[in-house]
Amino acid sequence: MKIGIVCYPTFGGSGVLATELGKGLADKGHQVHFITYSQPARLDFFSENLFYHEVSVADYPLFDYAPYESALASKLVDVVRFEKLDILHVHYAIPHASAAFMAKQILATYGIHIPVVTTLHGTDITLVGKDLTYKPVVTFSINQSDGVTAVSHDLKEDTYKHFDIKNEIRVIPNFVDMNRFKLKAKDHFKKAIAPNNERIVVHTSNFRKVKRTKDVIAIFEKILKKVPAKLLMVGDGPERSICEQLCRDLHVCDHVRFLGKQDAVEEILSIADLFIMPSESESFGLAALEAMACKVPVITSNAGGLPELNVDGVTGYLDVVGDVNAMAHHAIAILEDDDRLASFKENAYNRAKEFDLKLILPIYEAYYQEVIDQQSEKLI
Repeated sequence: MKIGIVCYPTFGGSGVLATELGKGLADKGHQVHFITYSQPARLDFFSENLFYHEVSVADYPLFDYAPYESALASKLVDVVRFEKLDILHVHYAIPHASAAFMAKQILATYGIHIPVVTTLHGTDITLVGKDLTYKPVVTFSINQSDGVTAVSHDLKEDTYKHFDIKNEIRVIPNFVDMNRFKLKAKDHFKKAIAPNNERIVVHTSNFRKVKRTKDVIAIFEKILKKVPAKLLMVGDGPERSICEQLCRDLHVCDHVRFLGKQDAVEEILSIADLFIMPSESESFGLAALEAMACKVPVITSNAGGLPELNVDGVTGYLDVVGDVNAMAHHAIAILEDDDRLASFKENAYNRAKEFDLKLILPIYEAYYQEVIDQQSEKLI
């Protein structure tokens, strides 16, 4: 198949998933074309089956805001026509689904009928999509898609609850490349971070309020009172400076490192003993899955799709959003006992294997073919 993938090229979950999916499809012999405004963060190697098409937006004084949606639609028309794509897969409803619909209508005037699959990732539905400014367009775009998927059952139900969706939404969960995200020998790195064999706790995110990064610091401060530990904060965003100040206020700066954005997250996870994700909203929890693949148990909130990934008392613990005392209690319970920690690590790894890219990739391939076949039937 010749597949066009539209996504945000950043470190966010939707962009990561889209890029890893495209790479996996290319490895299986499909021709994959990424169409976005800059090269995706994880599109970091050359393959004869991978292509990148940059969406350029002209900067005219007439526009206060550059019309990216129109530029994207035009680029989609161009790529579909000249690369002869079989299907478009757009990740994140806003503005990709509506741009794909516009492109589809234009392509029809050329006698080209391209099916479109839209994948819903979370905040495009739970946050931005509910805004009355965007809701009619989001609803229309989802209903006009030839196929719709969501990354968790919780997100599927939330979409049906808040939008008048007539289309079937197929749940295809997030996945992890177990060849990349696996426990690696990084003893020298671990010794540098924790010279006295302290436990290593990790959090990765884009440091937005919804991630509740301040809770991570508060939880760690309580852990530190019971267990010698170090905290690695990976990523960057609007809440970082607030977290840094909170570390000073709680006098834990000597035990916390802010590492900024990191490409090789798996190397950091390889030295971790525990991963903390106290998010207020999480459609799936891709960062937690990547940690589990590296044999790291997780402490998460019970928000959104997290209960579909994290098995309470087995791979880690689920606690109510904002309950830092419960999260700290469970974190300490895992970290203070070597045998218990080893058991949780193994359980986390075994659970992650259920979301291996090798298992999820064929589901997407079959769904693409199903949508293509349905489109062909309509044209007969």
